[in-house]
Amino acid sequence: MSVVVPTRPRATRSAPPAVPRRNGRRAALSGWLYATPTAVFVVALFVVPLGLVLVMSAARWPLLSGFRGWNFPDNYAKAVGNRFFVDSIVFTLKYTVLATVLLIGLGLGLALLVQESTRWKGLLRTAILVPSALGLASASLLFYVLYSPLAGPLSPLMADLGATFLGTPNAALWSTLFLIVWRYAGFYMLLMLVGLQGIPTEVYEAARMDGASRLQLFRHITLPLLRPTLALTTVLCVTGSLLAFEQFYILTKGGPDNSTISVVQLVYTVAFQGQNDLGVAAALSVLVLGVLVLVNVLQLRAFRRPDEGP
Repeated sequence: MSVVVPTRPRATRSAPPAVPRRNGRRAALSGWLYATPTAVFVVALFVVPLGLVLVMSAARWPLLSGFRGWNFPDNYAKAVGNRFFVDSIVFTLKYTVLATVLLIGLGLGLALLVQESTRWKGLLRTAILVPSALGLASASLLFYVLYSPLAGPLSPLMADLGATFLGTPNAALWSTLFLIVWRYAGFYMLLMLVGLQGIPTEVYEAARMDGASRLQLFRHITLPLLRPTLALTTVLCVTGSLLAFEQFYILTKGGPDNSTISVVQLVYTVAFQGQNDLGVAAALSVLVLGVLVLVNVLQLRAFRRPDEGP
């Protein structure tokens, strides 16, 4: 007589729980909803105007008449052939170099000054940052009155010295640079200060224990570790200087003798004064945009560390 022994059913391995697709779709939808407002602003305020400028640069487009047909590349030839084109480029580059050196150097120096723990640290930071709260157009109007030979408080002193703020090309340039340094030094100091506070204090302490001097600390620790901040501030300063407009339009109107016409001011003049030609002005704008992109790429490559690769 045989006995049948009941066998236990073999346990089957259960499949891992699948990630609900509904949660993934909900997360993707939430991401698109968060990104939509920014995307709308970028498209409306950058992509569409950029496309319109590209179209205008390749067409005959008078200020009051609108589209009059295609004429590429005539607008670019007229832009390059403008009698102020080379002079505006030279002046803008000169102004950019001077403004960048002054703002970056002074911003770093002020940041190192207010970084030290002193009883006057808060007062110094506040005093230096106050001009940054004033708009550039308002600051330019303020300095326009200050530099005025008729109503300016310093006009009697300048008259006795036989000097002027805006009467000569060099005086107009340096007077404008003084305005820019007064207005933006606090902003760049703040950026530099954030970068300095991100450097670990242990690195400085270890270097001091090895006998490093202040100059060696600055050269071998502060500057290398401040490279990202220097890259950011340099890009911001160079870009802002190449696009300078308000300070020269308000203070000098391009004078004296058209010696302080910036590239952007030339674009404004071609578009709304004199030629009233939006097509040529758009061509100038496209050229300026190309130079800006090239300059920013070169700056970022220059500040890239060797171990980061191309």
